[in-house]
This record gives sequence, structure tokens and C-alpha cells, in this order.
Amino acid sequence: MNKTTLNTLLSGIHWDDNGLIPVIAQDTKTKKVLMLAWMNKEALIKTCETKQVHYFSRSRNQLWLKGESSGHYQNLKNIYLDCDADVLLVEIEQIGGISCHTGRESCFFKRWDGEQWQVSEPVLKNPQDIYNGINSHE
Repeated sequence: MNKTTLNTLLSGIHWDDNGLIPVIAQDTKTKKVLMLAWMNKEALIKTCETKQVHYFSRSRNQLWLKGESSGHYQNLKNIYLDCDADVLLVEIEQIGGISCHTGRESCFFKRWDGEQWQVSEPVLKNPQDIYNGINSHE
């Protein structure tokens, strides 16, 4: 990515005080919202350059490639910036059909039924099998 393109990409975004922006990941075919994560400038640049989605982990304070430990990579299809320039939407192809570290398709698997939260999606793969017994929040 040349310097002009890079500057245009980064300057159009309203980063928070920590240099981060929230990112919604959406399946490009079904349009289902899969997860919310965060990016810093480095994550966004790497995502654009490699076409594989990178995020910034606030809890680990480091960059991470989605799928690096689980094998459930996210291939970038499109990036959108909202009207206030403070949220990104990435349309992705979710490899393996699992985006959540709980082994579900989506991180949004608890639905409010008016009285309590109900689990609305099955576990597709046991997280212990995905992460070889390591507790991960990939």
C-alpha cells in the first residue's frame, strides 16, 4: 500500500482516545453479524494488505490474526466506515463457520426473551478441541 493510500485510509477514521475503533464482522453471504472486536491502525493496515482480518486485543494489548490459533480465519471481502467515521464493518468469509471462541457461528448467541437470556445457537465444535485445551478469547 503506497503512502498516499495509507494516509487516506487512516485519516478518514475517528479513532478513540486509545487509538482504537470498534469493528463489526459480518458474513458476506448471509449478512449475519458474527462478532465485535477492535482494531488499531496496525491491525487495519495488515487487514488491508493481507486480506485476512487482524484485530487488536485490548485484554492482551496486542495485535492478533483471527484464526491464528483456531484455524477459523476471516477472509476480508469489504470494509465499510459508518457515517460518524467511528465504527468499521468488515464483510468477511468465515472459514470453518465458527467465529466465536465458544465454538459457535456467532458471538451473539444469547437472545433476550423478555424475561431472561436464552442460548439461541448451538456449539458447533467444542472449544477444548479448537484450542487444544487452552482457554482462548480469539
